[in-house]
Amino acid sequence: MTAGAIMQLALFTPLAGAVAIAVCGRRPNLRETATLVTAVLLFGLVAALVLREELTREPVVLVETLPGLSLALAAEPLGLLFALVASGLWILTSVYSIGYMRGNNESNQTRFYVCFAVSIAATMGVAFAANMFTLFVFYEALTLATYPLVTHKGNEEARQGGRTYLGLLLSTSIGFLLVALIWTWSAAGTLDFTAGGILRGKIDDSLLPWLLALYFFGIGKAALMPFHRWLPAAMVAPTPVSALLHAVAVVKAGVFTILKVTIYIFGIDLLRETDATSAMMWIAAFSLLAASLIALRKNNLKARLAYSTVSQLAYVTLGATLATAMGVMGGALQIAMHAMGKITLFFCAGAIYVATHKTEINDMDGLGRTMPFTYAAFFIAALSIIGLPPLGGSWSKWYLMLGAADAGQQVMIAVLMVSSLLNIAYLIPIPVRGFFFAGSGEPASPGVREAPLACVVPLCLTAAGSVLLFFYADPIYQLLLPITGQ
Repeated sequence: MTAGAIMQLALFTPLAGAVAIAVCGRRPNLRETATLVTAVLLFGLVAALVLREELTREPVVLVETLPGLSLALAAEPLGLLFALVASGLWILTSVYSIGYMRGNNESNQTRFYVCFAVSIAATMGVAFAANMFTLFVFYEALTLATYPLVTHKGNEEARQGGRTYLGLLLSTSIGFLLVALIWTWSAAGTLDFTAGGILRGKIDDSLLPWLLALYFFGIGKAALMPFHRWLPAAMVAPTPVSALLHAVAVVKAGVFTILKVTIYIFGIDLLRETDATSAMMWIAAFSLLAASLIALRKNNLKARLAYSTVSQLAYVTLGATLATAMGVMGGALQIAMHAMGKITLFFCAGAIYVATHKTEINDMDGLGRTMPFTYAAFFIAALSIIGLPPLGGSWSKWYLMLGAADAGQQVMIAVLMVSSLLNIAYLIPIPVRGFFFAGSGEPASPGVREAPLACVVPLCLTAAGSVLLFFYADPIYQLLLPITGQ
């Protein structure tokens, strides 16, 4: 099977799965089997593409809209990594969703699984986009497909969160990103992703920072301040949505697009030579620290994790703005490392809610003794997010440090170090309180009362994944090496 055929199958398999899920809606066991089978098939397709020897391939044109402007798919290292992470974690999230949705007796479960599958299809479109036009189309499709998931509960809080979610993401993409695309098309005559970029000699160097700002602020899913409020607002969604779509697929679609624009539209050499990223670098650094400080003040666990995500996404943006090979590598590694760690933290938050219906951190004292697997997984994932070895997150932080050193940005090294200290301050107290603080009214020997097995097993596997990513980071590094120009 050709690479082009595999990419098209990867795009349409989740859509076919969505149809199968809808047809099986009245039979929950069959519906959820369809979800799991679709997820496994998709991961197999993406893995087959990753294992192929040749990564540089001619784009596969789906629809020719205008001469030189088409919906087209192509496989390159960064897109393969993003697709592999999203499709692989969809399997575990599907298992987790079964335990969570049934454990909470959630309504409209068929609609939930259908929208989830459509959202993954849009994510595959983003990952395999051959040009900025294709990426924009699937980027918008992802926003629309996830809106029903954000508003799933149907109450006023969910509707308000959905309005913020949809309003900010659509306004930034139409008001800024679309303008940036039109400007790029008129200047360069193409929107194709090209090694080394397409803008050298096509636009005055003094205008590059303005175009870059349009892109970075227009890519609202990257949650760069001040266009970040949609992410905390989206936490009204069920935890499986927060876990995969807002810790992996949606937010990673944002920072993935940041890296694609940096590498294939501008080119890191051009950005470094013109110092066009200076302003955005400081905005990324501000987002990184400010979001961590806000997270410290949040007592609601999902809200704290949401602002943690805003901060951790800024690591990728900062890596892009360093405009060095190591900075880009660190940002790209952060996509995989943060996804594994943060999905574990959200899984744990959901498991705590299913088992105890508690959402506030102050109410969770002593729960580590009754939910040891959940809290141990939380602790491991927190260490990865902080960037401590032997956890996967340490690699992305290390390469970001190297990137900042290569760029001569000692201040950014300090920003990264301070951020890690803030990570410790807002994450580690949660398992410490769970294991070592006494909960009010808890019996002396409460025994183990974990969430359903379908919730606990996935979070244990993703926590183990954070450890494995430390020891098996080299294959990811080798996959990504071509994007640095080496």
